[in-house]
Amino acid sequence: MAVSERPVGIDELLDRVREDLDRIEAREAHDAARAGEALLVDIRYAALRERDGLIPGALVVERNELEWRLDPQGSHRAPEATGHDLRVVVICNEGYASSLAAASLRQLGLHRATDLIGGFQAWRADGLPVTGAAG
Repeated sequence: MAVSERPVGIDELLDRVREDLDRIEAREAHDAARAGEALLVDIRYAALRERDGLIPGALVVERNELEWRLDPQGSHRAPEATGHDLRVVVICNEGYASSLAAASLRQLGLHRATDLIGGFQAWRADGLPVTGAAG
């Protein structure tokens, strides 16, 4: 950061990164994944996944591993990380951390990376499939 730049708060940063994302609603993400047009990536931490369940077919990647696992050129990439044109939909619990994560993936050249508006909670509220919920 140059000396003359003022610090950016998290709300402003979130607004800035979301300007570049084509964020999508839960039902659109569900339909895209079912059609093979998007890879859903769940970055919620284990306790939330254990409590609330999983989205069937979503790739689970802890947030701190996301860039390593989704970089198509990376030595630790997941088999699903097939190329820079892959449409990745990042899902966190409520749709905040996922915006920042999707922006990070875009910096790696995954130009179609985006996130789910409202996160997992919006998915569940829409009545979309969830497996393994604790209670």
